[in-house]
Amino acid sequence: MIEQYSEVVQGMLAKISGLKSTPEGAYNIRIDGKGVERHDSKRIKITGKTDKQGIDIHIEDNTKDETMFIPVVVTKSGVDDLVYNDFYIGENCDVTIIAGCGIHNCGCEDSKHNGIHTFYVGKNSHVSYVEVHYGSGNGTGGRVLNPQTIVNLAEDAVIVMDSSQIGGVDSTQRYTRVNCDGDRSEALITEKMMTHGDQTADSELDVFLNGQDTKARIISRSVAKEHSSQVFYPRLEGNAQCFGHVQCDSIIMGSGRVKSIPAIAANHGEASLIHEAAIGKIAGEQILKLQTLGFTAEEAEEKILEGFLR
Repeated sequence: MIEQYSEVVQGMLAKISGLKSTPEGAYNIRIDGKGVERHDSKRIKITGKTDKQGIDIHIEDNTKDETMFIPVVVTKSGVDDLVYNDFYIGENCDVTIIAGCGIHNCGCEDSKHNGIHTFYVGKNSHVSYVEVHYGSGNGTGGRVLNPQTIVNLAEDAVIVMDSSQIGGVDSTQRYTRVNCDGDRSEALITEKMMTHGDQTADSELDVFLNGQDTKARIISRSVAKEHSSQVFYPRLEGNAQCFGHVQCDSIIMGSGRVKSIPAIAANHGEASLIHEAAIGKIAGEQILKLQTLGFTAEEAEEKILEGFLR
């Protein structure tokens, strides 16, 4: 039961996955490098790997309207956690998977979590995958998160990915790859990130539109404050009749730095691909407009950022 954990763990679980009590249905909770709670549902089975750290998740054909949770929390300084999670989603499914990792580091050693997630999405299935990263703690040790996500889509399969880094992560290197192999498969990817201080964030994304009439939409929104730096490198490749759109928008504040490098490659005469990128500061007139409504300059700035990263 979630209630048995410390306030730090409970707070982290609420931040990264919305959990305030033990959920119904399927879930797997990992704390400080160990699986501590696991539960199956009627149609979703979770088994531990025998050759390495991680779990296999099998979702039966025709599973509808189910949500499963796989949060990870690190509360100890010096933890270096590496886990492999494989998802096997059957045909004609409609499911939501809520992941995420929170690191609370009050020590002097770096704490790290590397989550390697691989998805196999069956025909005509729809998967919503939500991943939230968050760091806290007053220690001098770093909070490091390096996620990797690989997605393989069959015919008419759809994945909607929403990943957010909402603060406190000192260093992150994320990599995402989506293979739209099945005809009419589709990937909708949204990535939101905010950094401050001397934090760094690198994000690489590859989407391959290999099947006929496949689609992809990639949206990246980020805010770099103070002396933090970010690099975004989304790459979209069309190898059949397909449509893809990449949009990268960033706000810089203080001495923040952002490098955005969207790339598109069309290897088929019927591939239609678009990319656009914008980096800039908050417009002064936006702040002024909110000030006329009674907000201070600082409050106006926060409201603008909140809406931008929503």
